[in-house]
Parts: sequence; C-alpha cells; structure tokens
Amino acid sequence: MTHSVKLISVDVGGTIGEADSPGLTMQLTAASPLPAAQARAVMRGRLHTQPAITDALAAELADALGIELADFPRDMKAAPLTLYPYALDALRQLAGIAPVVTLSNVTCVDADTENLRQRLAPWVTGLFSSCALGYAKPDPRAFLAVAEYHGVAPASMIHIGDDWACDVLGALDAGAIPVWISKDRPIPDTPPTRGRQHVHVAATLAAAAALIRTLNTPEGTTS
Repeated sequence: MTHSVKLISVDVGGTIGEADSPGLTMQLTAASPLPAAQARAVMRGRLHTQPAITDALAAELADALGIELADFPRDMKAAPLTLYPYALDALRQLAGIAPVVTLSNVTCVDADTENLRQRLAPWVTGLFSSCALGYAKPDPRAFLAVAEYHGVAPASMIHIGDDWACDVLGALDAGAIPVWISKDRPIPDTPPTRGRQHVHVAATLAAAAALIRTLNTPEGTTS
C-alpha cells in the first residue's frame, strides 16, 4: 500500500536531541520511590498536560509520587537541548516530503518553545507540546488534535518517536502511522496486534527520513 504522507510529527527528547541536564520530569522520577515507569505515567497524566504549576498541583503530584512537598523543584529553567548531529539535515529531508511538526510530552517548565522554534526553523513549521495541548502521548487525542489542526486525516500522518508506548502505541490508537526510533533496541516482546503491519522501525531520525522517502514513493509498502 502506498502512503500519501500529508503531515509528519516528530518527538523531541530522544529523537531530535537530548537535554544537557535533568529536567523536571527526570528530577521527580529520581526523587520518587515509585518505579520509574510508574512515576512517569503519573506525570504524563497530571503534570505534562498542565500549562502552569500551581501550589495545588505541586502538592497533588508530591503526594502521588510519594515525595515531600519541600522536595518538589520550583523555579526551574528549561534545560538546554543538544540536537543530534544529523537532526537538522534529517528534518530538512522530511520537510521535502510533507510539513513537519513536533509532538512531545513536556512540562511547562521544560518546553522552551520559542527557542526550539528558532533552532528548528525553517524545517519545522509547528511545535505541539503536551502542556499546551492538554493531552500527553500515548493519549490518541494528542495525535488527533495535531491532525485536526492541519486538516489532515490521521491515516495520512506519520509520527516518529523513540518511546514504544507513547509514540508507537499512541500513534496506532489514533490511526496514524508510527516510525519507531529503535536506537538498535529490539522490538518489545508484546508488540501491538492491531495495526502491527503499520509499525516501521529505524535506528535514528536520519534513518527514519530515508525510510519515509521510500514509503512515500509508488514502490513504498507497509509490509
């Protein structure tokens, strides 16, 4: 089946680059006695979807994460993002296929939207963060909101990201086509059954750009 790609969304952390220092999510994960995956799940639903951190929200999160309120970091600044060496060239190649936007789970503290917009221009034309959308991946509403904003069907949207649950399963649930940045990791033991044939794998964003060029040709297939 030939893809007609009309929109490409790209995860940020772990896909385009990495933060130079631990952000709020990483600091809270380290401070919490909960298993890391459980702590991140708590924050996806309660922290990443909020446009501001109020005293009430900090208290709620501290309780949910099992930490003292005094240990909740306040007045933090966004950690600088170091782009992978190949990131801008890969984004340039993707922009030659379809409009490119970012879709990331990020706290309002770490978003740094305007700086990122300048650094990714002109290849990335829109930045969608969970704290602005009100939805965090893998919630399909995050993907659907981006597709709707651009007036495209989810089936014509490709999402690229390195988190299996958030980026792959979330995109599948929204009806979009995921490209998993594997970083040479094996596919998880329990891959999705519904839409499994639509999951594509690339080691890096650069490899994903080459893959999507192939998918967007008459010879490209989903198999």
